[in-house]
Formats: sequence, structure tokens, C-alpha cells
Amino acid sequence: MQWGYLQPRRGEGASWAVNLAGLRDTEQVELGEWLRVDGRAGRPLFDQLRNQIIDAIRDGTLSPGVRLPTVRELAGQLGLAVNTVARAYRELEIAGVVETRGRFGTFVARADPSDSAMAAAARSYLDVARGLGLGKADALRYLEAAADD
Repeated sequence: MQWGYLQPRRGEGASWAVNLAGLRDTEQVELGEWLRVDGRAGRPLFDQLRNQIIDAIRDGTLSPGVRLPTVRELAGQLGLAVNTVARAYRELEIAGVVETRGRFGTFVARADPSDSAMAAAARSYLDVARGLGLGKADALRYLEAAADD
């Protein structure tokens, strides 16, 4: 099985750090060796990378405002094609998970886009349930049944 890891380059020490907000003299965050892709997995490499970045943001490994490595840097560290990393970053940006700030780089977005999307979906669902005369308990029962499908 072939794995790629986010690792420091030679002479950079034990871990790879990124500069927050792309500015000098700001706090730095250690990424470590948690990011990996499996060339033999059933999912495309860009999708593995995208999902791991999303998971790292949700579990707090990557905080809002953290500057991500450039496409070329990350591709080199993981042994991936530049276009693979570029596609993962592009899909993350379209989803609102990261934001690109021109020459300053790509950063973890300040707000999780799933928060507002899920809140809007919940409001819409409740509007429909209320329109049908359902109470909270009945609406939740339908939601739980749908989750079990």
C-alpha cells in the first residue's frame, strides 16, 4: 500500500508549520504527519485529501484562519500531481470550507459553511412540518426514520 504524508522538507525540523493569515510574526500551527492518501483505495486521491481536510477542520486539528500549504508544496510533500491537490483545494473553496486570498494563499474559512446550510435546511423542514400540523416529536420521528434508511 502506498501512502503519502504531509512531512517537513529536509532541514525544516520535526514538523511543518504554517503562518496564520499569511502575515509575519503571527502564531504558527503545526500540521504534523496526519494527512495521508492511499493510491489503492476505492476513492480518488483528491477526494481523500478533501475529506481529510474537512475532518481536520471539524475536529479542530485545523483552526479557522490557518494558512494551508500551497498546491505545489502539498503536492510535493504527498508525492501527488499538482492537479490532484488543486482539485481538492478548488472543491473545498467552492464548498466554502477554505478561501483563497490571492497571493497570500489558501486559508481555512472563518465559518463552517455546513452550519448555515444545515440551519437553513432545518428551518425549511420545520416550516413544512408545521404546515402539515406536525409537532416537534413527530417531525423528529420522520427525520430519525429517514436517517435509518
